[in-house]
Amino acid sequence: MSNFYEERATMIAAGDLQEFVPFGRDHCKHHPNALNLQLRQLQPASELWSSDGAAGLVGSLQEVTIHEKQKESWQLRKGGSEIGEVDYDEELYVAGNMVIWSKGSKSQALAVYKAFTVDSPVQQALWCDFVISQDKSEKAYSTAEVEKCMCILQSSCVNVHSIEGKDYIASLPFQVANVWPTKYGLLFERSSSSHELPPGPPREPLPTMFSMLHPLDEITPLVCKSGSLFGSSRVQYVVDHAIKIVFLNTDPSIVMTYDTVQNLHSVWVLRRVKAEEENAVLKFSEQGGTPQNVAPSSSLTAHLRSLSKGDSPMASPFQNYSSIHSQSRSTSSPSLHSRSPSISNMAALSRAHSPALGVHSFTGVQRFSLSGHNQSPRRHSISHSPESNSNSSLLAPETEPIVPELCIDHLWTEAITNIREKNSQASKVFITSDLCGQKFLCFLVESQLQLRCVKFQESNDKTQLIFGAITNIQAKDAAPVEKIDTMLVLESSGNLVLYTGVVRVGKVFIPGLPAPSLTMSNPMPRPSTPLDSVSTPMPLSKLLGSLDEVVLLSPVPELRDSSKLHDSLYNEDCTFQQLGTYIHSIRDPVRNRVTLELSNGSMVRITLPEIATSELVQTCLQAIKFILPKEIAVQVLVKWYSVHSAPGGPSYHSEWNLFVTCLMNLMGYNTDRLAWTRNFDFEGSLSPVIAPKKARPSETGSDDDWEYLLNSDYHQKVESHLLSRSLCLSPLEASQMKDEDLSQNLSLDSSTLLFPHIPAIFFVLHLVYEELKLNTLMGEGICSLVDLLVQLARDLKLEPYLDHYYRDYPALVRTTGQVCTIDQGQTGFMHHPSFFTSEPPSIYQWVSSCLKGEGTPPYPYLPGICERSRLVVLSIALYILGDESSVSDESSHYLSRITPAPQKSQAEQEENRFSFSHSTSVSSLAERLVVWMANVGFTLRDLETLPFGIALPIRDAIYHCREQPAADWPEAVCLLIGRQDLSKQACEGNLPKGKSVLSSDVPSGTETEEEDDGMNDMNQEVMSLIWSEDLRVQDVRRLLQSAHPVRVNVVQYPELSDHEFIEEKENRLLQLCQRTMALPVGRGMFTLFSYHPVPTEPLPIPKLNLTGRAPPRNTTVDLNSGNIDVPPNMTSWASFHNGVAAGLKIAPASQIDSAWIVYNKPKHAELANEYAGFLMALGLNGHLTKLATLNIHDYLTKGHEMTSIGLLLGVSAAKLGTMDMSITRLLSIHIPALLPPTSTELDVPHNVQVAAVVGIGLVYQGTAHRHTAEVLLAEIGRPPGPEMEYCTDRESYSLAAGLALGMVCLGHGSNLIGMSDLNVPEQLYQYMVGGHRRFQAGMHREKHKSPSYQIKEGDTINVDVTCPGATLALAMIYLKTNNRSIADWLRAPDTMYLLDFVKPEFLLLRTLARCLILWDDILPNSKWVDSNVPQIIRENSISLSEIELPCSEDLNLETLSQAHVYIIAGACLSLGFRFAGSENLSAFNCLHKFAKDFMTYLSAPNASVTGPYNLETCLSVVLLSLAMVMAGSGNLKVLQLCRFLHMKTGGEMNYGFHLAHHMALGILFLGGGR
Repeated sequence: MSNFYEERATMIAAGDLQEFVPFGRDHCKHHPNALNLQLRQLQPASELWSSDGAAGLVGSLQEVTIHEKQKESWQLRKGGSEIGEVDYDEELYVAGNMVIWSKGSKSQALAVYKAFTVDSPVQQALWCDFVISQDKSEKAYSTAEVEKCMCILQSSCVNVHSIEGKDYIASLPFQVANVWPTKYGLLFERSSSSHELPPGPPREPLPTMFSMLHPLDEITPLVCKSGSLFGSSRVQYVVDHAIKIVFLNTDPSIVMTYDTVQNLHSVWVLRRVKAEEENAVLKFSEQGGTPQNVAPSSSLTAHLRSLSKGDSPMASPFQNYSSIHSQSRSTSSPSLHSRSPSISNMAALSRAHSPALGVHSFTGVQRFSLSGHNQSPRRHSISHSPESNSNSSLLAPETEPIVPELCIDHLWTEAITNIREKNSQASKVFITSDLCGQKFLCFLVESQLQLRCVKFQESNDKTQLIFGAITNIQAKDAAPVEKIDTMLVLESSGNLVLYTGVVRVGKVFIPGLPAPSLTMSNPMPRPSTPLDSVSTPMPLSKLLGSLDEVVLLSPVPELRDSSKLHDSLYNEDCTFQQLGTYIHSIRDPVRNRVTLELSNGSMVRITLPEIATSELVQTCLQAIKFILPKEIAVQVLVKWYSVHSAPGGPSYHSEWNLFVTCLMNLMGYNTDRLAWTRNFDFEGSLSPVIAPKKARPSETGSDDDWEYLLNSDYHQKVESHLLSRSLCLSPLEASQMKDEDLSQNLSLDSSTLLFPHIPAIFFVLHLVYEELKLNTLMGEGICSLVDLLVQLARDLKLEPYLDHYYRDYPALVRTTGQVCTIDQGQTGFMHHPSFFTSEPPSIYQWVSSCLKGEGTPPYPYLPGICERSRLVVLSIALYILGDESSVSDESSHYLSRITPAPQKSQAEQEENRFSFSHSTSVSSLAERLVVWMANVGFTLRDLETLPFGIALPIRDAIYHCREQPAADWPEAVCLLIGRQDLSKQACEGNLPKGKSVLSSDVPSGTETEEEDDGMNDMNQEVMSLIWSEDLRVQDVRRLLQSAHPVRVNVVQYPELSDHEFIEEKENRLLQLCQRTMALPVGRGMFTLFSYHPVPTEPLPIPKLNLTGRAPPRNTTVDLNSGNIDVPPNMTSWASFHNGVAAGLKIAPASQIDSAWIVYNKPKHAELANEYAGFLMALGLNGHLTKLATLNIHDYLTKGHEMTSIGLLLGVSAAKLGTMDMSITRLLSIHIPALLPPTSTELDVPHNVQVAAVVGIGLVYQGTAHRHTAEVLLAEIGRPPGPEMEYCTDRESYSLAAGLALGMVCLGHGSNLIGMSDLNVPEQLYQYMVGGHRRFQAGMHREKHKSPSYQIKEGDTINVDVTCPGATLALAMIYLKTNNRSIADWLRAPDTMYLLDFVKPEFLLLRTLARCLILWDDILPNSKWVDSNVPQIIRENSISLSEIELPCSEDLNLETLSQAHVYIIAGACLSLGFRFAGSENLSAFNCLHKFAKDFMTYLSAPNASVTGPYNLETCLSVVLLSLAMVMAGSGNLKVLQLCRFLHMKTGGEMNYGFHLAHHMALGILFLGGGR
């Protein structure tokens, strides 16, 4: 049994076993291109290959067979993503002509990212990053931007696809054997053909390695600088065919090659060519002295030009690739010999090359064109054809030398051993680092079943790599596990073993696969046989070579005859396979996942466990690793890893307990005898560290169980509880005897690994403890750590530390506890490091003494581990002590860096990371602190986890910076100070103010016109955030703009003469202008408060454009041509509203004074109306109070009617409800009724009187002022005067008086104090329903004695004039009072007789008034709306969809149906008021349903009964209500309705309808949705 435990102790359990199949394999089968290609390869031969038919057919058939038995390959890499640390794999799969790139992780399945199909079979696919940089120096590579690409190698070209979507094709001037990605670009190995004849004496051999730094650059040969191995270092092209690349790494940038002649591996550094090397190479090639005295270096160039491809199946057009940059992909047609003009040559020129490359890149084309002008299938080499010589010498003078770009510089070659095997080329090479960060270059020599590991490190000045000695590990295969700094080795016995560097960690146990050691006692090393189904068949010679080597292991010398041996091995092999599957190779390592290839051809992917999952354990391990010498640190980590990852290892919770046990055992404690570690609960996991193995638990239980309970924390808590005392429970004593005995003789074993280092470990763990105090999320971790620290402090007799912990956690630290004695003799072995202090370093104490201003010793910190402590110390030093130099490079007087002696270089590295860059403008300490913290990578989340007191200075600095941040701060700083708005602006590159983000549909030519539609100042950024999914805002702008000519589309019928056609167009324009004139009101709502005016510039008012353009010739149509009659002053109100809309853009917070208002006064008289509107708007947004009385007087004496209206309304609105006396006087002059009866009669225009009456209502709003109310009540029914006075437009005056009265008594209802004698409600009722005119009381009797000479009314009230004003006055006086008696007056009549007496339009007002009074009864559903309709109407009104009309003599159907629709509209309008701006869903649905109903009624066959005009009115009312409910929301359904009605312009549609529709649109997007 114990043997099994030992085995188990070094076993590591791999988790997450999954069957692995490359994702691309499955995807390929379903990829649509698989079929097309097969069809394409069976095309007529003449099209596919050369004109030689037979060869072509063979070729195409050959293609198909290749396609059917595809050879596949794939590679995996770690997926990189900017968003968070998502760990996933990327796979690149190649089969046939297809390359499939897929991504996926543990949590989400693989998915295709890109799939590529190319014209010829893919030889290789790889990822490569190209640097896009103008200056190609070595320094530029660290900073330059990188183009991430995927390259596909075909036989004749390379396709490069970048992630951004750029595609390049670079054709190849030679056959490529292999291509490698490097830090700089691609590296090609030219395939050497056996047919290449040795060159004659005058010529040098051709280079074998080439580089390409970017797909648009030339392919240039590689320079090699060989080391002192061959005497002096010489620079030359890489020409040796024996040298093959076996490995290439980007960081560090090194290449490993294998020399097939000397059988040696070498390592080279790959770097940019230096200028002197470049010159040396170019001169060196000159000295080759050719017989003809041609221009320098022509021999190489001629070589390249006349280089024939030995590998191609026959001389095909592929050989004569005309241009290295050829863009054409269809290389199959032979006609391509004529050189295609090369597009990307221009691209090559545009990249900043050195001048030689730029100018002569066209000669580069010639240089690489191959000399195969004859189509003979013979392979032509140089020596055969004499003409190629003369040819090259003739061309030579104009060809430039190819300038090399990259150089390989020799670093290391393995030592030459005596028995050097023939085929010892490394089959797999990788770089791995061990748990302490030492790097190893490992290469697997399969023929000798050896993994050779070379340790290497950077020299101190970081310029070169220094290689150490080779260590050999017996292995059949190996792969690095980069995430946990280890590597997996497959031993020849079939065991999987984990190594870190060259230290063995333990066997890997894979659940579900039998361990080979159990199945077979001593398995033979199994070489790959040709019969193996998975690996590629090897040549027999190589196989036998490896078999011989196997035999060397065998003690029986007679078995040298290889055939017998082979048989026996094969039998052996079969038996082995019958015993079960075993692991055959390891591939595709990514982070901590690898794929195991099994002998039966299937693959499984396993995940190796991490070093530690809990943050606490990770931090402690880092600290311990940092402080111990490397060899010891590796041993400790190996020990821990094998404990932690044992099969059935611990869960997250007990990981800490396991760690403590492991650590203390290594320090020499006996954890089983220590009381607090003995009770650790490992959750049933068998920990291999615990020395005495637990016996099987018996079913019945034992005394120990009771002991365990008594010693548990839970028991102690219960005992100390108040309840147990109050119940007088005597405490239960656990048998302390055992413990007493134990504590006598507990001592530390000084022979253990970590015993000498206990003080150092204790000190770093204390620093970790101080670090964790600075993270509020690690409270639990601190409690766990305190237990360990207290024990160590007690044993090291460090009283100050014990005291420190006790002060921090009095509940946790018991004053007495077990002490493990340390022999006096042994203390000498303990190594007390120099940085150990007797007083415990405390971060809180350091900060508090800093705040008090006492001198403080530097605070010790562990680089890379205690980063928070460092941050806090330096930020306090900077912000509180005001030491600006603290965050620059040298921060030594605040921090003492703790370093174990050997690790100098790492310390420097850390220091550089935090050096403070002065790039940004920094004025104060606060800004300096914030910018520095952001540079170091400190985020808001980190700030939230700092303890409050510590974070206070930092928060204070942030608070100061938030107010006035600098413009050039990077995004990280803006996020830290909570000004994401700034970083957002910085990202979007500060859009210029006037241009909107969304107005992309306006072509650039129309910019000047686009400036003036009055909607440019809207905050586009905000609107594009509110309505990000679509372009509705653009649509609203299009509907509401009135500055562009409208499009007049009229078809000229044959019978129309030209003159009639012009009239037709102008009539059409007149209809459209009615709509254009209604637009400003909607625009004013849409652009409400969106503009802050500049005091030095007048407010831009967009012009109201009433012209049109007629397609197809875009001729102008104008109303002023005199062909048709146009109403006079048609535009005056439209211009007025245009001015109001412009004025409403001004935000209430703007700075405006009297001078600016006057400054805006237009020079031209025709703009006076707009200025009048502008004045009214200023009153509405409260700015008109700034206008001096003098100016007001000035404007009013001018006598311009519109200006007076705008001014009176504006001033009143600005003084809303103030009863301001001066304004009252101003208004009274314009209202004859408010003047004394004896005063002179002023000739005030009617419209100005109306405005003044409304103004009185505004100034006295809600005051219930008796005199005003009395006058207004009388004015509602003002009779026409004897002369022409008061005879025209009486309705408007009456309505204004009614509204004014309503405003004065707004909501007062029956509480009208002191007005009971006026009988306001009764009087209003009479005005509403009609009747005998009362005798006029008061002072104005005299005026109305004589009746009018124009209008005969008799002594009854003219209801048509007074009703609307009276109805609305009642509604406003009793608003929300729920007064039923008044509401019943307003009920719609319920008999036909009474209905005949009421105009249907007035029913709308009555219903509205009634609902507004009964405010609380309004319900958002159609049932409530219908309840307002009297029964007689409901029963007899025709439903509008029916065809035949029900006939009844005494019912007037027309009246009924009109009454019906108006009542519904009134109810809907009240619903709109009740739920205005609430976006109430049920109200919206109800109103939307009615709007839809009215739309269908309009197109119903019997709409004529009700009358389309009435239906349009009701529809407009419902639409307005709908927009009120959804105000500012930009609801799409409402927008669709508005847009539909915007398009209706003919027929019944008059100015009022358009006004309603566009008001609805404006309200819907009120203020741009803010």
